[in-house]
Amino acid sequence: MSTPHISADKNAFAKTVLMPGDPLRAKFIADNYLKNVKEITSLRNMLGFTGEYNGKEVSVMGSGMGMPSIGIYSYELFNFYGVENIIRIGSAGAIADKVNLRDIVFGMSASTDSDYASQYNLPGKISSCCDFSLLKKGVEIAEKKNINYHVGNILSSDRFYGDDETSLLRWQKMNVLAVEMEAAALYMNAARAGKKALAILTVSDCPLRNESTSAEERQNTFTQMMEIALEI
Repeated sequence: MSTPHISADKNAFAKTVLMPGDPLRAKFIADNYLKNVKEITSLRNMLGFTGEYNGKEVSVMGSGMGMPSIGIYSYELFNFYGVENIIRIGSAGAIADKVNLRDIVFGMSASTDSDYASQYNLPGKISSCCDFSLLKKGVEIAEKKNINYHVGNILSSDRFYGDDETSLLRWQKMNVLAVEMEAAALYMNAARAGKKALAILTVSDCPLRNESTSAEERQNTFTQMMEIALEI
């Protein structure tokens, strides 16, 4: 079976897929955490792998950057490859004062400045939310591992370089924890398909405080969120 953006056999993916934005992070997870790994897709260099973790089948695949990209890949996984759960594992910028570099953020809900939801022609505004069962398991694992975590509303933005330098301050006033670029589209795709999704994020930078980590650190050392997702 092949979709326009994923070239893989119909049953190539496990029921649960971990989706980092960076395909090299997907390879890192496959190389370091999975056994009996097979590369199942590399179309457009968006690497995907299926293997075993603690005896259970799991897949990992990159999503690319932004809601249009994860919107395409998650839609095809949910609707054409029989995937039931997608856990986004990515980086985020802290907005709330209480959130610091390398903290874990669980996106309970995802606000957005995108018009992604306009395609559904809803008679109002939808609040895109994660699946509670995945969130509950993730929080339990984080507590067991004594990981510093936060649960709440995140912002999925269409813009990385925004012209309004004060916009994050206004989201901060509404107790939004962090900003990223994918979760809202993933949550909406999951809701529409009747599937489950969760975003687990590691804080890579604090834009309101001018603090950041390196690209290499983001690719290779954000292991806590990877291990939480795998244990879910």
